[in-house]
Amino acid sequence: MRVFRTETFEDAIYDEIVSLLRSGGIIAFPTDTAYGLGADPFNTAAIDRIFQIKGRPETKPILLLVSSVEMAESVTEPAGVFHNLAERFWPGPLTMILPAAKSVPLKVTAGTQKIGVRWPAAAFATRLVERFGYPITATSANRSGLPAAITAEEVREQLDESVDALIDGGSLPSRGGSTVIDLTLDPPLLLREGPISFKTLQYFFEFGKDP
Repeated sequence: MRVFRTETFEDAIYDEIVSLLRSGGIIAFPTDTAYGLGADPFNTAAIDRIFQIKGRPETKPILLLVSSVEMAESVTEPAGVFHNLAERFWPGPLTMILPAAKSVPLKVTAGTQKIGVRWPAAAFATRLVERFGYPITATSANRSGLPAAITAEEVREQLDESVDALIDGGSLPSRGGSTVIDLTLDPPLLLREGPISFKTLQYFFEFGKDP
């Protein structure tokens, strides 16, 4: 397993990691909430490896990170308040669940035909997605049922050498995940409260602005 530190990143290292992802490799990397497992969502073998690494049942969809609203639109069928929420809260720790585009593999959606997408505030994650050119997975880099990892050391403790590269971004500020909202329902359903509070979102829906 290769280990990289975000403070030493140069273009050549980004190129190496992008090449690794394109060849079906798996990385552990820092996002704006916790360390995630990054892979090409359109590579079936890579997705199979993620489920094996996590010990996760294939009944749970895998989150995708994007680096623009347009990229989110390429893998989803946006509806309702998506664009309003994206304009206000992206980049940031808000995951929106939307109908998946037909191009998204069923294994990634766990057969639900829904997908969670987020444009992260973390500079490294966003730049990596930009250089990759389309979304990458970011399901949490931990064994299923164990706490999310907020340091590279915690990733190592849980996953050992099972990933191809580990990007050490230091200690992340919060172990909690992003706020999650399901936009496939009407009205939208708030599924998990994170850095963006339910109160903030409810107020936004009602008045179109923050409290």
